Amino acid sequence: MAQTTTARTDHDFNSRRILAAIGKGVKVVAFPRKQTVFAQGDAAGAVFYIQEGKVRLTVVSKFGKEATLSILSEGEFFGDGGLAGQPLRMDSATAMTDCKLLQIDKQAMMLALHREYTLADLYVASLLARNLRYHEALVDQLFDPCEKRIARVLLLLARFGKDGKPETAIPKVCQETLADMAGTTRLRAGFFMNRFRESGFLTYSRSGLEIHSSLLAVVLRD
Repeated sequence: MAQTTTARTDHDFNSRRILAAIGKGVKVVAFPRKQTVFAQGDAAGAVFYIQEGKVRLTVVSKFGKEATLSILSEGEFFGDGGLAGQPLRMDSATAMTDCKLLQIDKQAMMLALHREYTLADLYVASLLARNLRYHEALVDQLFDPCEKRIARVLLLLARFGKDGKPETAIPKVCQETLADMAGTTRLRAGFFMNRFRESGFLTYSRSGLEIHSSLLAVVLRD
């Protein structure tokens, strides 16, 4: 319990620091589950920071096929392509759960990054962690078997390996989304989800999908 309290305190400190550093350029906004935060093709404007909840990033090809890029949790930035000069959103963001976000004006964010070194350090660390995660996901797609890729996605959603206590209960994820993230088919995703459940690696409950630490054995298996 003490570990959970410490992690929550650190998270609150980061949120307060952002509010204090940017001032009038940031506001707290709420998005209910399944509501769109922004859509692919929208003008690239505000940057977002997740205070509470999970956000799904997706992209749609010109042929209409949708793919999941990432699922983000508390303490992560997203929608910051405009800071790099992108005129339009390259992906869509949707609330997977009820979310509380900080909506940060693009110009205010840029000024604050030049002025507030603590905020800049936090933001750079977030970018580096995101790039590392995408790099690891690409390596997984190229070399890891399907079973291991699905296990890794589930552990990522449960935040195993993150600072603080992992979230053993996560929102239920449809097999199509899981298959997109693991680079496989819906049929294969369903097959391995059933295998994980039968092996006791995960259970379904009213609170969502409960991921057990024993699932780590699948990822660590040679």
